[in-house]
Amino acid sequence: MPSSEKFSAQACVPHPTYGMMDANVLDRPLTAFSLGLERSTLEYYDVVVVGGGNAALCAALSAAEHGARVAVLERAPEEDRGGNSAFAAGTLRAVYSGLDDVRRLVPDLSDDEIATTDFGSYSEGAYFDDMARVTRYRTHPDLCEVLVTRSRETLHWMREQGVRFVPAYSYYSVKVGDQRRFAGGVVIEAVGGGIGLVDFLYAAARRRKIDIYYEAQATSLLYADRAVQSVRAMIDGSPAEIRARAVVLACGGFESNVEWRTRYLGPGWDLAKVRGTRYNTGDGIRMAMEIGAQPYGNWAGCHATEWDLNAPDFGERAVRDPYQKHCYHYSIMLNNDGRRFVDEGADMRSYTYAKYGREILRQPGQAAWQVFDSKVLHLLRPEYHIKRVTKARADTIEALVSKMDGVNAAQALATIREYNAAVRRDVPFGPSGLDGKGTQGLALPKSNWANTIEEPPFEAYGVTCGITFTFGGIKIDSEAQALDMRDRPLPGLYVAGEMAAGVFYFNYPGSSGLMAGAVFGRIAGRNAAIYTKH
Repeated sequence: MPSSEKFSAQACVPHPTYGMMDANVLDRPLTAFSLGLERSTLEYYDVVVVGGGNAALCAALSAAEHGARVAVLERAPEEDRGGNSAFAAGTLRAVYSGLDDVRRLVPDLSDDEIATTDFGSYSEGAYFDDMARVTRYRTHPDLCEVLVTRSRETLHWMREQGVRFVPAYSYYSVKVGDQRRFAGGVVIEAVGGGIGLVDFLYAAARRRKIDIYYEAQATSLLYADRAVQSVRAMIDGSPAEIRARAVVLACGGFESNVEWRTRYLGPGWDLAKVRGTRYNTGDGIRMAMEIGAQPYGNWAGCHATEWDLNAPDFGERAVRDPYQKHCYHYSIMLNNDGRRFVDEGADMRSYTYAKYGREILRQPGQAAWQVFDSKVLHLLRPEYHIKRVTKARADTIEALVSKMDGVNAAQALATIREYNAAVRRDVPFGPSGLDGKGTQGLALPKSNWANTIEEPPFEAYGVTCGITFTFGGIKIDSEAQALDMRDRPLPGLYVAGEMAAGVFYFNYPGSSGLMAGAVFGRIAGRNAAIYTKH
């Protein structure tokens, strides 16, 4: 239904299509009837943004900043607004040069935080290297350059819009002695996590007098005379048409569409849990392709991670991100056959977690157990301590494996013993970085953080595959314009967020998804606004 936000009151407002309009009309929530128009038509805007998460709101704010009259169509009801962004941790990967950059983003850092934290730094070169390595050098070079080189300025722009940040202590730092050390390229998160980020952006949209429609499912685009003319939608169950000079599509991938998941990702993906919103069903991708936009990117790829075995089928706002289990690198992971299946310590967590969900989905029963002993239990992140968790705990290995539902206990014991015998005991354990403490002689090694599992108490956590977003979508240029099959821009159509393809393939560096959404959302909104003035 339409937002409760009002239009600014004026005595009489000129409208490019409908002439002068009474301010009393504009001071009420917008409906077809309040405008005195036909039921199927709503209002004229310079820019209509389809979507309601981080990328969409950044696009809307940027368009409004550049003088456009903007509407946002959010498919979800107001209480479920925000897309996948509301289910995220709210961390963003950006270039930063050290403490000075952090203090600009978090000006109220305490003296104690400064004294006891090594914030490190993250250069453009390191960001480029990470993007190239984890995508197997397939990331589109122009789009990657935009993401990397504009990440820092976009974070500061978001703060100017009212987003507030804090250091991402629980996600990307490790305590070593009396000091916290950041590693992995991410140093900040939005206050309140993903929901906090979304709430900050919606508050900014209110200040900008951007009109928000909830329960507004866009269904098609009207494209005529080589330009986008309007968006057709179902708003609160009724058909509507919203006229626009330009449209930004930022309504997510197709991870919540079980049929598309199985069609494009392959067999078994119908059984994956969805980490985030149930509303990302690929509608924006379909709408764009129907008017000639080019499908692009890694349609068989996605961000998929370790998710609690008994989590609900879709994301749950009351729990959100803590269903994830991201300390697997300190564990060994056993499938239901009682065998290891990945190198848990292949790299820093932020470079492996988004691809290991796929590996778990391939295991018997689409399940695995992360097994820890007491040496590392103090390193487990807060997500391991929530009430709704699939957990086994025991004082002996034999008792532990007997509590791991579905697991071949005899083989699990044999695997743990073989692993313990292969651990290098001459290399010290170093949790804050790649420590080289690996195994010797195993067909499947563990390359780092290979501690023996022999000191009680022991704990194990059941996990499955949680899909976050899909990598296939619409081809864009570096100005966020949608491209047709001949790589020509489709006038008036811009794309951002998860449905803008070509940045991620196979995997992604942790927290770069929200950053890409913000960077390209901002660009899309600005260029859409500029286009409307031509």
